[in-house]
Amino acid sequence: MTTADVHSGTYAKRRGELEVYFDRTAVDGWKKLVTDEKVSRIRQTVREGRDAMRATMLSYLPDDLTGWRVLDAGCGSGVATFELARRGADVVGVDLSEQMIGFARERLAEIERYRPFEARVTFEAGDMLADRGRFDAVFAMDSLIHYRTEDAVSAIARLAGRTDRKLVFTVAPRTAMLAAMHAVGQLFPRGDRSPGIEPVAPRRLADLLLARPDMTDWRAGQTHRVARGFYISQAMEVMR
Repeated sequence: MTTADVHSGTYAKRRGELEVYFDRTAVDGWKKLVTDEKVSRIRQTVREGRDAMRATMLSYLPDDLTGWRVLDAGCGSGVATFELARRGADVVGVDLSEQMIGFARERLAEIERYRPFEARVTFEAGDMLADRGRFDAVFAMDSLIHYRTEDAVSAIARLAGRTDRKLVFTVAPRTAMLAAMHAVGQLFPRGDRSPGIEPVAPRRLADLLLARPDMTDWRAGQTHRVARGFYISQAMEVMR
């Protein structure tokens, strides 16, 4: 795997756009999604969809994760991080947004004030692909949906190179609904747009991923699509 393969210009460009958007523009909106605060109907469908997707992805992992080290790649406010820790895993939560990481740390302190985790939980701001040692599993919910197929495949392969058991992640499946939503989004002024998602064909992505010479000891596992109003995402799993 070459450096260009992992850190292509398109990956780096999109990563920079995401960092600006989530750290400066959308952080307050994303914080609301993980609370009971009333939100618009559109945001409510996103909240419900993300809750359903998180539950789906967590179901792909054992209920008892004692002894596991897990990377929550694109952890946001840490909702999945905390559930993984409750199952006994040592978890490293990583997100591009320093503000979201700060929020996650505040929530961690609040939780541990009343019921400390037995496992270790740490949060770091930065690129999910940075080398943080080896993991038993990677949990990447909606952190790859903004990257084109080739960049997503390269990112997953790099994560797999430091993972001993399985990766659970999501992609944005290519559907008529997502195409329509993307078209509508182009009507907004450029400064008001969020970084666009990159719809992919899940089967093609899996085929490209598992065809790589550095993925020969991996196989595809479960997959499931969640669609709730304005939220559409597909869970995928690969394992050694």
